Amino acid sequence: MPVRPFLGAAAGAALLLLGTAGAAPSAAAPAPPKESVTVDAKGHIAADGTITLSGTYRCTAATGPVFVGSSVSQSDPGIHYGIGGTRAVCDGKEHHWKNSGLVTVEDLEAGSAHVEATVMELRPSGFLLLPVPHAVKHKDITLVQD
Repeated sequence: MPVRPFLGAAAGAALLLLGTAGAAPSAAAPAPPKESVTVDAKGHIAADGTITLSGTYRCTAATGPVFVGSSVSQSDPGIHYGIGGTRAVCDGKEHHWKNSGLVTVEDLEAGSAHVEATVMELRPSGFLLLPVPHAVKHKDITLVQD
C-alpha cells in the first residue's frame, strides 16, 4: 500500500478533528459583553433651541477614537438634525451619554420626535480613519420644553 494516500488521509482526519474541537464552545469561557446604545424616552428643548438627548452605551474592542452621535427628526422624517457628540470609552461597561446642540431652525418643537443614536469608531487604516459602527438605536421620544 502506498504511504502518501495514507498520510494524506491521516492529516485530513487530524485537521477535521482539530477543527471540530476548536469550534466547540468552552463552558468556562464567559460570553463577551454585548455592545449597545439606548435613548432616553424624553429629550429636552430649551427656549434658545438647544436640544439635549441622552441614554446609555456599552462597547468593546475599539482601536481608534469612539463617539456617541445623535440626531433628531420631527415633522419630516427625511430631515435629521445632528445633536452633538460624546467621546465614548469602550471598556465593556455601561456608560451614560448626553449630547446637546443648538438647532437654528424653528422646525423642532416640544412633542413627538424620532432619535437615532450611534456608537461610531474611527478606526485607523493606513492614512485613513474608517467609520466602524458598534451600535445603532432608533427610538421615538418626546421632546419636553424646558
